[in-house]
Amino acid sequence: MHRSCHRAFFALVFCFFAQAVAAKCNDATVWLRGEFGSARFNVEIADTNRERAIGLMNRPSMAASEGMLFVYPRPQPLSFWMRNTLISLDMLFLDPTGTVTKIHHEAVPLDETPIPGGDGLTHVLEINGGLARMMGIQEGTQMRHPSFDQDIAVWPC
Repeated sequence: MHRSCHRAFFALVFCFFAQAVAAKCNDATVWLRGEFGSARFNVEIADTNRERAIGLMNRPSMAASEGMLFVYPRPQPLSFWMRNTLISLDMLFLDPTGTVTKIHHEAVPLDETPIPGGDGLTHVLEINGGLARMMGIQEGTQMRHPSFDQDIAVWPC
């Protein structure tokens, strides 16, 4: 193969690899990794007061590969409930580094009992109830998403 063709081939491979890596870290996707391996969820972002207040209310179902990521501007205590939420959810509470610090498994639909996540939290990922246990997601699992401060994220973009 001619030297210029070699360079073009490697440039194309590098470009493809760079695009694949960049595609892994975007607003619409979260990546989780831990002892179980890794997982990817397509997410809706709830980062305004209104979006966070509505969350996943009144939805009859959600695909297994989807979720909602609640993003808060600063670390704080977070507590959720299931008002008007029709599907069971697992709630993954995360600190500013992107580490899961608590999981509430299979929150009961329509239950208004507060579900405290703890202090110093910036994110909550809601996925279908039972998925965290089924997949082996547990406390200590790490999340990758551009909404984390990339200077302190345990798994930066």
